Amino acid sequence: MWTIIGTSKFCATVRFGVVKRPLASLFTCSRAMAKSKFEYVRCFETDDTCLRNCYIVVRLDGRNFHKFAEQHKFTKPNDNRALGLMTRSARSVMEELEDVVIAYGQSDEFSFVFKRSTTWFKRRASKLMTHVTSQFSSSYVFYWKEFFGEQPLLYPPGFDGRVVLYPSNRNLRDYLSWRQADCHINNLYNTVFWTLVQKGGLTTAQAEERLKRTLAAEKNEILFSEFSINYNTEALLHRKGTALIWEKTEETITKRMKLPNEEEEKDVNVTRSRKRVQAHHCDIIGETFWEEHPDILEDDG
Repeated sequence: MWTIIGTSKFCATVRFGVVKRPLASLFTCSRAMAKSKFEYVRCFETDDTCLRNCYIVVRLDGRNFHKFAEQHKFTKPNDNRALGLMTRSARSVMEELEDVVIAYGQSDEFSFVFKRSTTWFKRRASKLMTHVTSQFSSSYVFYWKEFFGEQPLLYPPGFDGRVVLYPSNRNLRDYLSWRQADCHINNLYNTVFWTLVQKGGLTTAQAEERLKRTLAAEKNEILFSEFSINYNTEALLHRKGTALIWEKTEETITKRMKLPNEEEEKDVNVTRSRKRVQAHHCDIIGETFWEEHPDILEDDG
């Protein structure tokens, strides 16, 4: 029997002889066995760990979605089926990555905010971005029929992603405010543009020329004076976009169980609290939303 009686960093002295090889080699495992002379290539990998104490935002945008929308005959200016599918895909991401505290989406984009203290994937930007992008893209294909019925998906959509860090609550809120302001600007333009085309009889080129250099007030006036449309009564989904957050909900289920002092099992209603992803179509630029949902942000201190 071989018994180790003394060790050093480089070799082990064994009764009946000295093992002239590294001590670690005496205790091999599959991972060690897998090492090879080619492993040096790992040195070319770059460190993409996200800075600590920052909110990590992964924003996805549809790639060539103008063409995708045309070929799939999306309704103009807004297709509720497409918007619903985007929201369902975003919910899938949040249910998979529970450290996402809020997601905001409009048109063909969605932003996912990881809490400042997250340690998912060791905060590696590439891991977070690729996981969010792949989960969202696959969900978009998976849930297509739920929203478009028998209309076929002609080809798989593509989404590109980016990672941005925001160190303070103010920075993060300003980012989300920027995206919602963008939603308002784009939706107002598209609403007027397609109203001029669909109801005003203009060509797309004529509608574009008509709206050149017009301000928001002028666009609102065109809608109201020429088509009796009050933009402020348009659907909140279209004007404000969609914010997804975690909220506690009470749910009642029926369980069969044996109660104390009872001989037979009975069906009993049990109420429990669970966190679920809920959608909000509201203003997130002002204070009200954040005061009503204080758990979204972590203290700056």
